[in-house]
Amino acid sequence: MGLALSFTMVALFAVGIFGTTMYNLVAHRMERMMSESSGQLLDQTATNLETYLKGMRRVSDTMYYSVIKDKDLAVDSMAQEMNLLYDVNKENLISIACYTGDGELVEAVPLSAEKTGLDVTRQQWFTKAVNQMENFHFSTPHVQNLFDDPSYRYYWVISLSRAVELTTNGSAKLGVLLVDMNYSSMEQLLEKANTGTDSEYLYLMDADGEIIYHPKQKLIYAGLYEENNMETANWDDGSHKEYFHGEKRLVTVKTVSYTGWKIVSVMPMSVLNVGMYETRVLFVLVLLLTMMIIIILNQLVSSSIAHPLEKLNDSVKEWEAGNMSPDIYIGGLTEVEHLGRTLKSTVEQIRKLMEDVLMEQEEKRKSELDALQSQINPHFLYNTLESITWMIEGERYEDAVFMISQLASLFRISLSKGKTIIRIEDEVKHAQNYMNIQKIRYKNSFQVDFQIADEIKDCCTVKLIIQPLLENAIYYGVEGMDDEGEIHVTGYRDGDDVCIEVRDNGLGMSEEMVEKLLTDNNHVPKHGSGVGVINVHNRIRIRFGEGYGLEIESEPDEGTLVRIRLPYIPYSADIQEYLDGRRLERSGGAADEKN
Repeated sequence: MGLALSFTMVALFAVGIFGTTMYNLVAHRMERMMSESSGQLLDQTATNLETYLKGMRRVSDTMYYSVIKDKDLAVDSMAQEMNLLYDVNKENLISIACYTGDGELVEAVPLSAEKTGLDVTRQQWFTKAVNQMENFHFSTPHVQNLFDDPSYRYYWVISLSRAVELTTNGSAKLGVLLVDMNYSSMEQLLEKANTGTDSEYLYLMDADGEIIYHPKQKLIYAGLYEENNMETANWDDGSHKEYFHGEKRLVTVKTVSYTGWKIVSVMPMSVLNVGMYETRVLFVLVLLLTMMIIIILNQLVSSSIAHPLEKLNDSVKEWEAGNMSPDIYIGGLTEVEHLGRTLKSTVEQIRKLMEDVLMEQEEKRKSELDALQSQINPHFLYNTLESITWMIEGERYEDAVFMISQLASLFRISLSKGKTIIRIEDEVKHAQNYMNIQKIRYKNSFQVDFQIADEIKDCCTVKLIIQPLLENAIYYGVEGMDDEGEIHVTGYRDGDDVCIEVRDNGLGMSEEMVEKLLTDNNHVPKHGSGVGVINVHNRIRIRFGEGYGLEIESEPDEGTLVRIRLPYIPYSADIQEYLDGRRLERSGGAADEKN
């Protein structure tokens, strides 16, 4: 399951990254295409506008070079040629007029009656022409207000003005030629380009940012709509992105030749988003379909890999749980099958090695135990028999009989029919027999008492572990204390453990001596039986494990306490045979081996 999920997550992540990248590429491509489309529209509109303006320039050039330059105003009239030129171009013209540099009208068609009080020298088209002697000047749209029209009609025009040279009586003087173009002709040309939505449009402005044409021009004049034309006037030709009134827009600029005018295309990015909606839907559907296919394929592929691995993992878990002969799964792909065969071979080899190690350890434990038990010195027996001899010679027959009976009981328990594990009750009785003999030998020069809880008397113990501690308590504790020596033997249960304590009020030991007593063979007592505390400690650990053995507490002149710690294991024949044969691995009523 984990393998299938991992494969699926990685695949879905890769598909998601790929889909997102492709969508961004398509979105950028569509944005570029729309930008190019706007540029093409602007190019075509600019070409049409330039063609229109070139026609007006030709009218101005024809009027100047073919009429004005050939006339001497003192003797010639230009009315006939001017009327003829107007008639040919009247669809796009409102009027043609020629003024002197002082603002005096020379000739005008189709109307020639100037309005009263008119001063053309103050009008922008006139001053621009005079100041820009060798250039054309195109004005912004305005109402033609130079002549009285009997029909009272007024026209919106764009004035094309230029400085000309007028000849009178052979002398040249400054003049201004004015051609008023019909604004509606150019408006119609631009309106043809604005065939899109209200939010997508183009407009025309001069080099200073003044709007010449805008599809919402009336709203702009009324203050109900705003355009970012003043900032756009500073932009170079090409596509730009802007935020205007909280809306992101794609703005494309194209400069019209000869005039400095700029055609501006405005396209809100929301239009692009609307255009991308179907693309997004298509991408999402394709992405979802691809993900479904990948999930299905991953499930099929991963199951062919994961299922055999899961079975193999179950076999390993069974092995970890303690089954040393698990049924190792062999199957699946070639690699998984090879892994199963290798694991099965490894398990068999490990099991065989463990069996060999266990056999070697058991042999070693038996050898160590035999070696430790063989260390018991017959010195105690010699001394006891010598004491019995003295009693008989002194005719102390009852004491001699008591000593013999105690010695017999002591050896009977010591032998225990070759058993190593006996009841605590028998071990305590052995210790009592030993102390009864020692008390007689030492003429009751010390006191001893046993306080053993009934609940532990029927528990298992290694034999001959209390007697060596009592022997050390006599030789190194209370010997020579002149009837003031005390030895207390206490047994009780401590949780899953059994504790037997041997306490004396003798000389005690230093902390350094206590630390070395259970680790350094050089500190094993050599008096008495010669078994010593380290012997007892090692025999307990060999049989029950590292967590058991002796604990020693002592201070100089404060006495010594030696605590035997054993597992709480009720005695039975089966348990005794098992413990005599190998270390205990506790379960059920027996406590687990401590580490």
